[in-house]
Amino acid sequence: MFNRFFFKPINNSALIIFRIILGALIAIESFGAIATGWVKRVFIEPQFTFSFIGFEWLQPLEGNGMYYYYVIMGLLGICISIGYKYRWSMLGFAFLWSGSYLMQKSSYNNHYYLLMLIAYIMCFLPANKRLSVDVKINPKSYNTLMPNWCLVLIICQLWIVYTFGALAKIYPDWLNGTTMKILMLNKADYFLIGRLLQSENLQWFLTYGGILFDGLIIPVLLFKPTRIFGVITSFFFHLFNAIVFQIGIFPFLSLGFLIFFIQPERVEKTFFKSKNQQTKNLNFNYKKLTKLCIVTYLIIQIVLPLRHWFIKDDVLWTEEGHRLAWRMMLRAKTGISKVNIFNHSYKRRFRVNLNDYLTAKQQKNLATKPDFIWQFAQHLKKEYAKKGDSISVYIQSKVSVNGKPYKPFIDSKKDLAATSWNHFKHHPWILPSKAP
Repeated sequence: MFNRFFFKPINNSALIIFRIILGALIAIESFGAIATGWVKRVFIEPQFTFSFIGFEWLQPLEGNGMYYYYVIMGLLGICISIGYKYRWSMLGFAFLWSGSYLMQKSSYNNHYYLLMLIAYIMCFLPANKRLSVDVKINPKSYNTLMPNWCLVLIICQLWIVYTFGALAKIYPDWLNGTTMKILMLNKADYFLIGRLLQSENLQWFLTYGGILFDGLIIPVLLFKPTRIFGVITSFFFHLFNAIVFQIGIFPFLSLGFLIFFIQPERVEKTFFKSKNQQTKNLNFNYKKLTKLCIVTYLIIQIVLPLRHWFIKDDVLWTEEGHRLAWRMMLRAKTGISKVNIFNHSYKRRFRVNLNDYLTAKQQKNLATKPDFIWQFAQHLKKEYAKKGDSISVYIQSKVSVNGKPYKPFIDSKKDLAATSWNHFKHHPWILPSKAP
């Protein structure tokens, strides 16, 4: 029965249209990152780039290299949209986007992670069987069907994202409206809607509406009687995010996912005009391997967001287990940090001028995120080692979460240059969120 459900042939019209939308959005994101100066600010201007720990070997290309890098991604997006050498184009983009994602985290965004996952998923889906250059070149590849697991995998991935997004919001500062109020404070000068966003009633609506939307939207879209309500609500929710939070293409990507919840007959009738469509039976090879890979992937996606529960202290404070966990727009953190070096070669202690090393955005992350602090300590250690000097790095840091009073964050007596990093354990040099 499981095999029958998993490998049942279904209409592929939604996947074809989504491929076109995805490719177009990839091109817009890639070229837009150049046009808006994002590539320059994130990859070119910084002297030192904070990559994901373990991927320090991934560094921005020198000179104008990152501009070319993003131009190539934009061109691959166009190839994906028109279905030209689709699998190679999709795989090429997936690799390049992964590189861009992993080589910097100063501008970390959950949506960047989602796009990376979707890109790899799409590599394995038959999204070029219609409305593609590939079919023009090889008409025998034309097909109107795909196995049901293609749809199931995408919907399960979205369900995981939204469910964890809802669960993460169930904590005191969100439930009492504090977080939403803080998120809206710097939007008071928005044209026309600035004053409205400061309305307490609207903030309460957004606070609990956000939980309900994330927690219920997938079931609502799957259930036919409530589907139209889900579609309308999704348009409101994502367009609101696009206007208020200005998070690039991702609200529109989220709207693109709605195509998978619309009845295939309606999608077929709307976008495909030919009445003499011919198709062929699907041949399923490697069924056991396909099931194993999909189930394993989904288990990993469920386990990763849970890891912070097995790490000491509150993830809102420590940040340990925060990334890759769909913890979206949950808190506002500010911090003050001072970096001190003791040079053992000269027996001298002095303070580091952060402006000599980091951009303003990098300094903001350094003040509130332990992995940034640790990486910067390691960077200083290596820099001084090149001169033949041995150093210790000490951090004086205070952090405020959601407008609460500042509290000491890092053990100022701990030499962070002499510590190691563990992705799955608490680091004792991060002071407790609740002072003993």
